[in-house]
Amino acid sequence: MTKGENASMTDPRFAALPTAPGKIIAIHLSYESRAAQRGRRPAAPSYFFKPASSVASSGAQIERPFGTELLAFEGEIALIIGTPARNVSIEDAWSHVAWVTATNDWGLYDLRDNDKGSNVRNKGRDGYTPVGPKLIDARRVDPSALRVRTWHNGQLVQDDTTADLIFPLAQFVADLSQHLTLEAGDIVLTGTPAGSSVAQPGDVIEVEVDAPVADGAPTSGRLVTTVVAGSRCFDPELGSLPSVDDRQREEAWGSRAAANLPAAEPAAPALSPEVRAKLLEAPVAGLSQALRKRGLDNVSIDGVRPMHQATKLVGTAKTLRFVPNREDLFRSHGGGYNAQKRAFDSVSPGEVIVIEARGERGSGTLGDVLALRAKARNAAGIVTDGGVRDFATVAEIGIPVFSQGGHPAVLGRKHVPWDIDVAIACGGATVLPGDVIVGDDDGVIVIPAALAEEVADAALAQEVEDAWVAEQVAAGHPVDGLFPMNAAWRARYEQARGNVED
Repeated sequence: MTKGENASMTDPRFAALPTAPGKIIAIHLSYESRAAQRGRRPAAPSYFFKPASSVASSGAQIERPFGTELLAFEGEIALIIGTPARNVSIEDAWSHVAWVTATNDWGLYDLRDNDKGSNVRNKGRDGYTPVGPKLIDARRVDPSALRVRTWHNGQLVQDDTTADLIFPLAQFVADLSQHLTLEAGDIVLTGTPAGSSVAQPGDVIEVEVDAPVADGAPTSGRLVTTVVAGSRCFDPELGSLPSVDDRQREEAWGSRAAANLPAAEPAAPALSPEVRAKLLEAPVAGLSQALRKRGLDNVSIDGVRPMHQATKLVGTAKTLRFVPNREDLFRSHGGGYNAQKRAFDSVSPGEVIVIEARGERGSGTLGDVLALRAKARNAAGIVTDGGVRDFATVAEIGIPVFSQGGHPAVLGRKHVPWDIDVAIACGGATVLPGDVIVGDDDGVIVIPAALAEEVADAALAQEVEDAWVAEQVAAGHPVDGLFPMNAAWRARYEQARGNVED
């Protein structure tokens, strides 16, 4: 008898399994229904590990820690490896799967951002991988005809089949075997369909996997888990604290409506190629003048300069807000997949990342890696009223950057990355997501999107007028009455432009 077999016989957590698993590997996103819900479809599978200590049996309780709100269930199909698989083909992969059963890939979204990618804390807690209660012989079933269903307090909330998978089950086994040996007893969690949501203390979640078209319609039976409230607080001295925003609420509950959030504001219209071309031609000074004539005088992002002369920047704002550094807040918001990283990872082509750093230039608000990420995402540029680390390297990357200058310090010296896609104050100007940002050697201004074409046209018209005035001055005329033009000079200008009859 092996150590793992002995553990499965003596530890009730592994009662449904042939042996305690050496490793548990889970799939991030695998069902078409879930991909449609999330608005993103992966080109290839991606994975994360869960510890064996997270395994629980049917009938177990799962704890929602004190101070958290987003404990989400995910009904899934679990594959249990029967014979070692290393560099196996997709045609041979299913023969290495011995059993299929139900699992619930519980996750605590309150820790998701700080855990981004690894999922160690938000999905690795004790009891967060219940499996069972019965095993289905993999040889008896068609892997493309399995069904997974989940009930929340008796109501069916998830119901999908492996026919809806983006990738076939065998592909997970074959792909993983390219990188590591899947050993007997290892578990592969194959992702969840749409319908995953949040459970509260007292709720009962049941998951069942079956093969309804196979002989005898084998089933795992219902895997039952009851949610209970925890009482122990997280220690802020030890690591990241739970944090929640509306994005996490939406993804945990499954939709903004389910999370009782207001409907998302419609996305700001992107600049059309025609308006972008006009703004690239129009100087910031002229645009500023046109805005002032329309009653907007507080639109300049003061104190920032381009890294290179003759830089022109045009794009729509994606905002990032830093707050003054406070040690406890930096511990909870500064590490992991923080707001700064999220901003640079999610910037869209043609957007300008605009950073509120309160004019504090005593620390970098970005460096070479983030500048590279922005360029790879085809961002239009970056504006920060703080400093830039790795200044020379960022300059070589070539993306337009306007800042207060260089500073060698890392983020945590002066700032805590706090939020993205919110109203910010940058260089004394209010910037809303979707505002139009234009910069050149004179500085950077903010234009309400609805006014962009109007002020661009006005600025370009003013450029033509100013060029004519300059010609008259160069010809020896005094500026008095010419700049600005009085009625007589205006009439001459209109005649020269062909706007009046001779």
